[in-house]
Amino acid sequence: MRVPSQIIDISIPLDNETVADPSVARPKIEFVSNKENAGLMCSMFPGLKPSDLPNSEAWSWEKITLLTHNGTHMDAPYHFHSVDKSGNRMQTIDEIPVDWFFRPGVKLDFRNLPDGHVVTGAEVEFELKRIGHDLKPLDIVLVNTKASEAYGTDKYLITGIGMGREATLYLTGRGVRVVGIDAWSWDAPFALTAKRFQETGDKSIIWEGHYAGIDIPYCQMEKLYNLEKLPATGFMVACFPFKIKAASGGWVRAVAMLD
Repeated sequence: MRVPSQIIDISIPLDNETVADPSVARPKIEFVSNKENAGLMCSMFPGLKPSDLPNSEAWSWEKITLLTHNGTHMDAPYHFHSVDKSGNRMQTIDEIPVDWFFRPGVKLDFRNLPDGHVVTGAEVEFELKRIGHDLKPLDIVLVNTKASEAYGTDKYLITGIGMGREATLYLTGRGVRVVGIDAWSWDAPFALTAKRFQETGDKSIIWEGHYAGIDIPYCQMEKLYNLEKLPATGFMVACFPFKIKAASGGWVRAVAMLD
């Protein structure tokens, strides 16, 4: 097997400082140093003193409190709804075929669209024609928005477009089963959608891209990064999610591999 000549990290880091989630859903990382754990190591070896250890240090570790949807992560169909349109139980993240997560990638560039715009099926089709790509079953489709430019600022949660029901079904109806976006959500920013809902009272616009997974279950990544460094096609995506039993999602270290 030939090793790719370039690997691009398309995941964000997990930290305490960056505002990448609403306040009620932010992760918490507690760092425990080597010196702080010296006493714990000594308690496991009666007679051992911290001064007996190299520089009085044992192991370091981190205690993390987080959601399965913090950081770059993969949503399972179960995240969207408990059952599909036929009443069958949706798959959890540990039940998804692993071969979905290592496939050719396709990038759709929607950075020119205004924040809050909901992408349609026709716009997806136009972009695919622009880049000259015919979708194949199990292609991994990545959506580049302006959101990644706002990552690390207080505007991240309100920046970027959303993939609507129509756009999502355009992809899944052609056999796509894994997608990803560099925004906080596959759908348009909640604050901007809430404004539209107040103006129209249209319930169908709420989480419409996600809810399209009730019709055709699929997986999606959120909070990707560096998508602007990728070509439109000609790369592989590796995005295996952490295997958490019965969970609605799992963390991903997603990378794109190019020759």
